[in-house]
Amino acid sequence: MEFSPSKLNTFLFFKLPSAFWCGVRTKYISPEKCVATVKHRWFNQNPFNSMYFAVQAMAAELTTGALVMYQIKKSGKNISMLVANNKGNFTKKAKGRITFTCNDGTIIEDAIKKTIATGGGQTLWLKSIGVDEKGDQVSEMDFEWSVRVK
Repeated sequence: MEFSPSKLNTFLFFKLPSAFWCGVRTKYISPEKCVATVKHRWFNQNPFNSMYFAVQAMAAELTTGALVMYQIKKSGKNISMLVANNKGNFTKKAKGRITFTCNDGTIIEDAIKKTIATGGGQTLWLKSIGVDEKGDQVSEMDFEWSVRVK
């Protein structure tokens, strides 16, 4: 798969339809950074008139997972990936359009190189920060990914 926002959004439709229907969309991807957005709407709300936490987690996970997929493809090797753990911190009600950004591409690249060199699995924590339209942080999500050469 080519790594562009439109290709990733098509991937969402077929492989992660719940994220797609909740409005999660990739906006930008490079070897170092991935950005995704989701807008608070009736479909993804919670009873407190803000975005449901799981919708935020889907958008945040996409930014980290897309970077892992990007770096795996770049390596040219057959490498498995799996979320092993996650944690989140919510600091403000998520209303309006929320933008999630992960800037951990170099961490992933290093882990991929290490798993290829050693043949053993590697685990790495990746962070995605969610901010609202005013630039205020609404959530911070961390995902522990496991990568291993197949």
